[in-house]
Amino acid sequence: MGESGWRWSDAWIFVSLVIASGAGRHRRAASSRRPEGVRLADVLSTADHLNQTIPERHEVETAVRRLVGAGLVSVSDGWFRITADGERLWRTRPSAGLATTVDTVQGVLSRRHTPGSAEWHLDEEEHAAAVQEYVVRSIPAPRRSPENRSRRD
Repeated sequence: MGESGWRWSDAWIFVSLVIASGAGRHRRAASSRRPEGVRLADVLSTADHLNQTIPERHEVETAVRRLVGAGLVSVSDGWFRITADGERLWRTRPSAGLATTVDTVQGVLSRRHTPGSAEWHLDEEEHAAAVQEYVVRSIPAPRRSPENRSRRD
């Protein structure tokens, strides 16, 4: 596939955004989801879960530009949302297991949509802060043993 076609990373970011936003739940009404969307740290967390790696800044920036330009995603004040067209694409894609969902979505994108190009920039600092937020959130809190708790006498 040439530079003008959809890349695997475009589908990876799209699927991550869908899952992070809750739009992927079949029976969940649009009105019951977070209307503000999701933050970058949520997208990175889901992307890491799907592919065991955190997307690099340029992967996120390029994918979001193409997805926004195609009318599938919107970004406003740091909140990422799936548009009605994006949700329709997600809900009408062929069913696949989680392991092949990104590949399936890339195929659907290639058949149904042309990648767009929108002006959107992700600063290095913003990406680094979102990665840090995700990493800190994913560290489990240490357990306290009964012996280490302070006693009240």
